[in-house]
Amino acid sequence: MTGLSDVLQLRVRYSETDQMGTFYNSRALEWFECGRTELMRHRLRMSYAALEARGVFLPLVEAHLEFLGGARYDDLLEIASTVTVSGRAKLRFEVQILNAESRKPIVRGYTVHAFTDRQGKPVRPPAWFVEMLTEATANAGAAKA
Repeated sequence: MTGLSDVLQLRVRYSETDQMGTFYNSRALEWFECGRTELMRHRLRMSYAALEARGVFLPLVEAHLEFLGGARYDDLLEIASTVTVSGRAKLRFEVQILNAESRKPIVRGYTVHAFTDRQGKPVRPPAWFVEMLTEATANAGAAKA
């Protein structure tokens, strides 16, 4: 299965910058979260809250980031996120953050999330979720053709 993608734009807020005038490195993971949350909302038509209401959770189990450039207060960022199934019970979100105006790369990386139940026990992705992801991926592919 190929990945399902979405793009989100947001501006660097003043509170996200440090004394050097660039963003705090920890903000990158927060921006990754914004990207995956909106990918799920826009492409899967399901919010994290709705997923959790159905008893499915996606805790972070792995993260990798490469810092490629700086971003300053009020810069417009483009967060491109792609989700794929990883193994039997994980989702992998590939993320690239660019300056939307200059197209210069800021951060790239990925996060891996395990499927768990309410108690944190690993579970396989529910059939309804796999079906939803497969359908959304097929629809996105058809729209590109």
